[in-house]
Amino acid sequence: MFKSDVYVKRRDELRRKMKTGLALFIGNIESPMNYPANTYHYRQDSDFLYFFGLDLPGFAGLMDFDSGKDKIFGNDVDMDDIIWMGPQPTVKELALKCGVTSTAPLAKLEESIKEAVSKRRNVHFLPPYRGETKMTLGSIFKENPCQMKTLASTDLIKAVISMRSIKDKSEISEIEKAIEIAYDMHTTAMKMCKPGVKEQDIFGTIEGIALAKGGGTSFPVILSINGQTLHNHAHGNILQKGKMMVTDAGAETNMHYSSDITRTTPVGGKFSSLQKDIYEIVLQTNTEAIKATRPGISNRDLHLMACKNMTIGLKELGLMKGNTDEAVAAGAHALFMPHGLGHMMGLDVHDMEALGENYIGYDTEVKRSDQFGLAFLRFALPYKPGHVFTIEPGCYFIPELIEMWKSENRFKEFINYSKIEKYMSIGGIRIEDNVLITEKGHKLLGKPIPKTVKEIETICM
Repeated sequence: MFKSDVYVKRRDELRRKMKTGLALFIGNIESPMNYPANTYHYRQDSDFLYFFGLDLPGFAGLMDFDSGKDKIFGNDVDMDDIIWMGPQPTVKELALKCGVTSTAPLAKLEESIKEAVSKRRNVHFLPPYRGETKMTLGSIFKENPCQMKTLASTDLIKAVISMRSIKDKSEISEIEKAIEIAYDMHTTAMKMCKPGVKEQDIFGTIEGIALAKGGGTSFPVILSINGQTLHNHAHGNILQKGKMMVTDAGAETNMHYSSDITRTTPVGGKFSSLQKDIYEIVLQTNTEAIKATRPGISNRDLHLMACKNMTIGLKELGLMKGNTDEAVAAGAHALFMPHGLGHMMGLDVHDMEALGENYIGYDTEVKRSDQFGLAFLRFALPYKPGHVFTIEPGCYFIPELIEMWKSENRFKEFINYSKIEKYMSIGGIRIEDNVLITEKGHKLLGKPIPKTVKEIETICM
């Protein structure tokens, strides 16, 4: 946990934004894998962590914006718990760590909410994303649990996003710790990327690094020689010379701040000329996008700039043709890069995504596009100092998508379908870094992880 005054200040700021009513934050509980006592690895709700910091199951926090008082609801352990878990701090002792002096048993939560509702007070809560939380909220408010997401407070969503979007020095320090772990994960994967090695061996090794040095991975590791499948969580392939291995992996610190890095390595550690041609286009797109990152420029503008850079490179290889601006405006480039440039990052690797992507990345003036590729851009607003983003261009050769567009003669004025077959064996290449927006520009966070052709070939030797 941070010091208690960090959480006190956060709650005070939320009070200033919300002014009246109450806010209920339900912490996560244990979730069974296959029988009640055998649970998944526990992960606390990020919003509960942000305002209360307690990384334990079975707690709820209630903020009263009118009285200025906060309360933690939770149960002290009994002897049965102590036998299995050892002695534990009391709820009151835990609450003091986040600057809360008032506590009550969890069973009293429903009574407190019922009293507030009877007085016609607004009780705000955030959209639930777990079934258990939906059931709890449904029980408390006497509503259909399936409706709880639509009953969430828009005012609270917007207030929380405005706060969590801007990272302070202590948060940035945690993110850099997560990138340090990712450095070890990715350089280890590069060194193991040799013909005959099973993907699962590398996957297990780098997940072990995340567990040994922090709180585990920030999302399920994506590691595959079939990089044309953007989120490929299958690890059953044997590495073969001539293939590229995409490794998209990040770690959480013990305080759950995230990193998210992608590197693409040629199996055997030496780029072929074809691999190098595509790799250099993606690398140049990545580095130029990072250079252009600054306050005021929007993530949408940076995304479109990256798409133009990618298109220029693909035209030089003969894969694309025609006017670059017209090709990007039409969305022809999305055959090769069908995703957005990047996303916000913090306590969640896709930060605050549970609150709703359109609340985070769009507003009343900036609307989400319905164009293929651009529609997947998670954030389109201008950057502000304190934002942390991923910069993540990629180039993919997706057989099914290519065949569909080719059969439909889609964008034949911009795409040379006859040239694509030569590059199909590459699969996919993606390069991703984590960037902080500063007052005057940007800072590439963490220890630089090898990404040039020379750096990767050297570390793979």
